[in-house]
Amino acid sequence: MILAQGWKEYEVLDAGEGEKLERWGKFTLRRPDPQVIWPIQKPELWKKVDAHYHRSKSGGGSWEFFGKLPEKWAISYENLKFYIQPTGFKHTGLFPEQAANWDWMIEKIKSAGRPIRVLNLFAYTGGATVACAYAGAEVCHIDASKGMVARAKENLELSSLSDKKVRLIVDDVFKFVEREKRRGSKYEAIIMDPPSYGRGANGEVWNIENSLYSLIQNCIQILSDKPLFFLVNSYTTGLSADVISNMLKITLGKKNKGRIYGDELGIPIANSDVILPCGNFARWEN
Repeated sequence: MILAQGWKEYEVLDAGEGEKLERWGKFTLRRPDPQVIWPIQKPELWKKVDAHYHRSKSGGGSWEFFGKLPEKWAISYENLKFYIQPTGFKHTGLFPEQAANWDWMIEKIKSAGRPIRVLNLFAYTGGATVACAYAGAEVCHIDASKGMVARAKENLELSSLSDKKVRLIVDDVFKFVEREKRRGSKYEAIIMDPPSYGRGANGEVWNIENSLYSLIQNCIQILSDKPLFFLVNSYTTGLSADVISNMLKITLGKKNKGRIYGDELGIPIANSDVILPCGNFARWEN
């Protein structure tokens, strides 16, 4: 497991009984996490929170706010800054465990010694986009949600990266990659963070089990002759890091030498030896 342990303005304070208690800057949020099936370890910490997301038995849920929580606020990770905002379906606009991947991408790009073009698919609010732009890469950011792309632009501005070469595009991922193939576009690095299910900008249906392999195949055709890395993240239950790694091995691995490996991402729970698992990934790196 690879840990995101460089945070100073975020931490998991405790976790138990299907929930996690997190500090995001000055504010404490209580959110569901169904894989947390052990008891709460520090009950005294749970007595005062700024917001609590209650899951509904019929699906979805809603936030309960206590006191004056701002609509959004900023937190920092090293030299990167992001807005945090409690949104529907328990999210905050950032997945902090991805900091482990940001560190890896930044190091790869900075040490490449050549111009790097990055394609970030299902790019959400731009955590990886901000990290790659900070490292000096040219980035193409694709997401089907207009609101998420707008937040990515705000995060770039917040991190003083507005002058970097970043294209922010609202589009269906499959259709965009197909157009890039026809245009002959090439990228040295590709990142994808696909949801289990979703819809494109025009209602296109995405199902990770049916579509991920085809997308990887298509993306390999727009990799440059000197690729740097290929990263696939997954939060889909049952889709292991080994499964994703196997997809890379029988596609990318047949054409390019390099290292292919997969693992879990995790976040240490403060003042304990317990690790909160937070999803899987697979990487190819030159």
